[in-house]
Amino acid sequence: MSRNSARTAPEQAESRWERRAEAPLAVASLVFLSAYAVWVLAHGLSPAWRAACLALALTSWAVFAVDYAVRWRLSGQRLAFVRGHLLDTVVLFLPLLRPLCIVRFHDAVQRHRDRPRLALYTRVMVYAGLSVLLLGFAGALAVYHQEHAAPDATIRTFGDSVWWTCATLATVGYGDVAPVTPLGRLVAVGLMGCGLALLGTVTGSFSSWLLQVFAREDDGRPPGGSSPGAS
Repeated sequence: MSRNSARTAPEQAESRWERRAEAPLAVASLVFLSAYAVWVLAHGLSPAWRAACLALALTSWAVFAVDYAVRWRLSGQRLAFVRGHLLDTVVLFLPLLRPLCIVRFHDAVQRHRDRPRLALYTRVMVYAGLSVLLLGFAGALAVYHQEHAAPDATIRTFGDSVWWTCATLATVGYGDVAPVTPLGRLVAVGLMGCGLALLGTVTGSFSSWLLQVFAREDDGRPPGGSSPGAS
């Protein structure tokens, strides 16, 4: 019995919708990130352009809301759908995580190919690195937006925010600059958690790859395929 025939009708309908929505969601993620970046960084924008950026960001949120509602309706799972799609639920309510959908779209493109371009461990590290870049940029924008005009703030420029974000995601925490506003600190907590998770993912994948290499060498089967002692 094939995998498709083993699925129920709601699962097949949800799967078809997800395939169709992958590209629009990736575009909506890019639109949101671009509009938010312009809205935060371009201080000289006219009110009309600022309103346009805000409208684009809200439109991208509406795209995610429609996608979530349709998949929830097609699944027929009610509350079980929320538990089984935690990332989608969190992304719906936390806009800064929407760039992660770009990573999911890239993963879907790779899965549609007969043979992925990258090995498993390499793909994990590439996706983790892409997630760090997207989350770091979005987090730096959010912290700068909240902090640059706050009293007694140490993060005054976007460069300061990027430096702080890099130190936070790398779990270094120099402490030379730090958020002072409640929302800025809330973003900081999220970035700390993401930094720990992504660092653990990359470290674990790299360690697993090393263990495989050493195991092959111990078995007399080096990764290059040559036999031990071969010239």
